[in-house]
Amino acid sequence: MNAMNWLAVYPEILLLVMACVVALVDLFVTDPRRTPTYLLTLASLAAVGAMHLVYFNGGYTHYAMNRMVVTDPMGHLLAFFACLAVFVTLVYSRPYAESRDILKGELFSLSLLSLLGMCIMLSGNNFLVLYLGLEVMSLSLYALVALRRDHAGATEAAMKYFVLGAIASGFLLYGMSMMYGATGSLDLGKVFEAIGKGDVNRQVLVFGVVFIVSGLAFKFGAVPFHMWVPDVYQGAPTAATLLIASAPKIAAFGMTIRVLVEGLLGLAVDWQQMLVVLSVCSLVVGNLAAIAQTNLKRMLAYSTIAQMGFMMLGLVSGVVNGNTLSAANAYSSAMFYMITYVVTTLGTFGLIMLMSRQGFESEEINDFAGLNQRSPLLAAIMGIFMFSLAGIPPTVGFYAKLAVLQALISTNDNFHLGLAIFAVVLSLIGAFYYLRIVKVMYFDKAVDTHPIVAEGGARAVLSLNGAAVLVLGILPGGLMAMCAQAIVKALAT
Repeated sequence: MNAMNWLAVYPEILLLVMACVVALVDLFVTDPRRTPTYLLTLASLAAVGAMHLVYFNGGYTHYAMNRMVVTDPMGHLLAFFACLAVFVTLVYSRPYAESRDILKGELFSLSLLSLLGMCIMLSGNNFLVLYLGLEVMSLSLYALVALRRDHAGATEAAMKYFVLGAIASGFLLYGMSMMYGATGSLDLGKVFEAIGKGDVNRQVLVFGVVFIVSGLAFKFGAVPFHMWVPDVYQGAPTAATLLIASAPKIAAFGMTIRVLVEGLLGLAVDWQQMLVVLSVCSLVVGNLAAIAQTNLKRMLAYSTIAQMGFMMLGLVSGVVNGNTLSAANAYSSAMFYMITYVVTTLGTFGLIMLMSRQGFESEEINDFAGLNQRSPLLAAIMGIFMFSLAGIPPTVGFYAKLAVLQALISTNDNFHLGLAIFAVVLSLIGAFYYLRIVKVMYFDKAVDTHPIVAEGGARAVLSLNGAAVLVLGILPGGLMAMCAQAIVKALAT
């Protein structure tokens, strides 16, 4: 029993140890490119990712640490993609960070610590464990945003992120305390059982759900908890922006499934109504506000808000009139959407960093004018990412949107059908600002004629990233099956 306890948290232990080792080793590194700590960090991420993949293939579910931790296929699959996202982020970030004097040991150790928080969030089976994971992740991200201390925009973004993040954490903690007060337990399984018996004060439960959903919505950047997203995305160094925009979204999704589905499924009628409002508002505000943006990072921030709104539509179709028959289909489609969105976002911000150079941030839409004349390959890759975000075949974004819409329509509920039609209309509006980037790259005259100098590793990973978005769009079955398997196993326990 004790052996299984430790086995369940081996990846987290390895991450914690390596974060400390990287911080110590970096003290003795004199290479300005930080090659030893960079390679050590990538090796650590590869090892942890491989462990999660092996655990996922094992297919078992086990509760450890007095049922405070759960190790199951869903947590391991999401943790694997979180490791992959951080790995790719650091590969893209290295040349960018070096030219801005932020390529230091802190960048690597804080990235590993933020990933540690994400893994704890994905394996938590207790409100306190989930909250601790969230705080470990958040505090690391706050520090990463402020890493460029001589930059006023980054410092302001860090302050906004920290203050609003603290408020959101307070919301979440208050909601969890109400759940504890109503059910007498912090264990998600016992909370689920208490709600199922129906002998708890429903008003207190619903009040707690409101605060919990509000806290989770902040992490997704859903309207009306979205105020931090555009400012932080634009103000933070692009390396930190990419880290915030990718892996933490996967962790927030996993935590949402743990809390709302595994713990509070008996209150689905209440939290689904909240998610409907959040998703509709996010689709409207995100898509309409993005049209007016001239800064590409800010536009992608509003795009993220809209994308999270679309993902939430998958979560609202899991329980229909008290019936959970469509739950596996709904939650697996939302999981597939989240993973593929992160894969696309990695490439988008990676290309922005690749085009930046010393003293110049390539983040205005006009900076991409005539990119096809300067580098046809980079223009084609960016075009693939924009088509994917817009949901145009044969990219993976099209299949992801189709999966969520199919989950809504298959419930045979008129309200869900209306939501699907609404989402399609808003996606058509959203396609405008994505296709505008393609138009600027291919039909506008180049303003910047500086040669694009890209590190071989970053360019190779970017090409693989673009290929992955295309291949997953043409052959989505494998990843979709993995998501379905993970969700079915999670629901079964």
